[in-house]
Amino acid sequence: MKSHPKVIDRIIETIREHQTFCIVGHVRPDGDCIGSQLGLALALQNEGKQVVVWNEDTVPAKLKFLDPTGIFARPKRGETFDCVIATDCASFERLGKTGNCIADRKVFINIDHHESNTRYADINWVSAREASTGELIFRLLKIARWPINKLMADNLFTAVSTDTGSFQYANTRPGTFHTGAELVTRGANLAKICDEVYQSYPLSRVRLLKLVYSKFRLTMNDRIAWFWLKKADFSRTGAVSNDSEGLIDHIRAIEPVVVACVFEELEPELTRISLRSKSAKVNVNEIAAQFGGGGHSAAAGARVAGKSLSVQRRVLAAIKKALQAAA
Repeated sequence: MKSHPKVIDRIIETIREHQTFCIVGHVRPDGDCIGSQLGLALALQNEGKQVVVWNEDTVPAKLKFLDPTGIFARPKRGETFDCVIATDCASFERLGKTGNCIADRKVFINIDHHESNTRYADINWVSAREASTGELIFRLLKIARWPINKLMADNLFTAVSTDTGSFQYANTRPGTFHTGAELVTRGANLAKICDEVYQSYPLSRVRLLKLVYSKFRLTMNDRIAWFWLKKADFSRTGAVSNDSEGLIDHIRAIEPVVVACVFEELEPELTRISLRSKSAKVNVNEIAAQFGGGGHSAAAGARVAGKSLSVQRRVLAAIKKALQAAA
């Protein structure tokens, strides 16, 4: 096996030394977050460890098949752990309310692939080269020589697949395909994963998509596409916040569009922005950072305080400036 960073050995040693674990992820968890958490949790359980898995938000309906035994639980104050491990979480703040419940621990480990990661733990393994945190967890399990069963393979394949746009995004490297192939060899059910994740949407999400197509706007010679999701839109369609996952890809796919942006109303004066870039010259992580957020060069986000029109004006101005600088 090729050489690997010493931090991996340190993480494996730390895990072997301890018995009680809490594995945490970011607010509004996606496939990479949940697949990485569960893949690692199942491996640790197989090693005889006591493990709980916590997120502030529940598992999205389309990903519940990854957790058939209901390992995920809501965070509780007052619990103590030997070791807390955060997966796919770029900053401590992104843990949300879960961050308040993991203070009583001996050691804190951070495993992530976001270039914006703030290295907030005692042990930080951050590798932005990898397209997904799932690839890092897979590598960890292989180096530790912990067995990978079919359910773990399903989780880790889902992690890799969802964060690469089903192996379509520019962050997909040869190693990503090797990881995917190895996970299928270990029993990942490709047909089931693709059906659950990509081909089974609730009607409420389709109603939301209909709204997106009727409301999206183009600006700057059609190089910027954007739309709003207001609380009333969710009420009207019967959708929940998780149903908005991936909607941005529909406007990102418009041929002249370089940057896509979604504004989602969280509170009257708090907006979640999601950004996608199709150009290597336009780094949306840098745009998101201007508003206290982060992510990757091609996909990033932030939560922005202020009146909705003011947020819209400021964010679109930042995108325009980035496009002008890239021209």
